[in-house]
Amino acid sequence: MPDEPVENISGGTDGGSEARFATGDPETRAEAVVDALGDIYWQKAYGGRDAFPCLVRTILSQNTSDVASQPAFDALIERYGGEGDLAATLAAADRDVVAEVIQPAGLYNQKSRVIQEAAEAILADFGDAAAFDSFVREGDPEAVRERLLELRGVGPKTADCVLLFSGGRGGVFPVDTHVHRIARRMGLAPPDADHEGVRAALEAAVPTEKCGFGHTAMIQFGREYCSARNPSCLDGPEACPLADRCDRVGVDSGAGTVVDPADSDG
Repeated sequence: MPDEPVENISGGTDGGSEARFATGDPETRAEAVVDALGDIYWQKAYGGRDAFPCLVRTILSQNTSDVASQPAFDALIERYGGEGDLAATLAAADRDVVAEVIQPAGLYNQKSRVIQEAAEAILADFGDAAAFDSFVREGDPEAVRERLLELRGVGPKTADCVLLFSGGRGGVFPVDTHVHRIARRMGLAPPDADHEGVRAALEAAVPTEKCGFGHTAMIQFGREYCSARNPSCLDGPEACPLADRCDRVGVDSGAGTVVDPADSDG
C-alpha cells in the first residue's frame, strides 16, 4: 500500500508511524470500510506532535486546503519558531505581522486572532507550551477536549485533531467535511447527522486503534474518489473501490445527479 503523503491531511507534515492491527472479521460496516481504506492507503498510529504547533496547524487548516495552509504554517514557524516558547512568542507578536505571515491560509485576520488568543489562554492556564503539551498527552481525554473547545475559534474537529495527532488518543475520529460527507453517503451515519452525530456514530462503530488512520484515509478517499459534486461512482460502480460497501445516499448514477445525503429521498 502507498505511504501516507508527506504534506497531508489534518496534520501537516510528518505522518503517522507504521502500525499493525489485529486481523479478523470486522464487527461493523464502519469497521469494514476503515479496513478497506487501510488496504487502499495506509495503516498508521498517530501521536507525538507538540500540542501547541499542532493546534496552530489545525487552526490554519480551517476552511482551506493543505495547499494553502501548509505554506502559511511553515512561514509562521520560520518566523516565530526559533529558540524559546512558541506560545509565548506568538502571544507577544504584532498581530498585523502574524496576519501577514499566515495570509496564504485565508481568513488571516480571524485566524491570527484565534492563534494569539489561544496562545494567551495557554500561557495563563498552563504557564508554557510544554505544560500544555503534557496536559494534552496525559490529561483525561474528555477534560482535554473540553478545554480545547473553550478556546475561541476551536471547534470539535480542531480539538479532535489535537487529541489524535498530538495526544495520540485512540478512539478519536475527527470529522471534517470529507468525513462528514462520506460517512453519510455510505450509510455509516444517518443522512441528516451533523458533524458531532457522524463522530459519535464512527467512534461507536470503529475500534479504538483504527479511528486515526480511518480519519486520514477517508480524507484521501474523498479527495481521490468521493468528492462532493463528482464522485467516481457516477461513472459506474467499477470506478470506485468501495462501491460494494456504499449505500450511495444522495447519488443517482442513472441521472448523473448528486445531492447532500440530508436532501436525499432515501
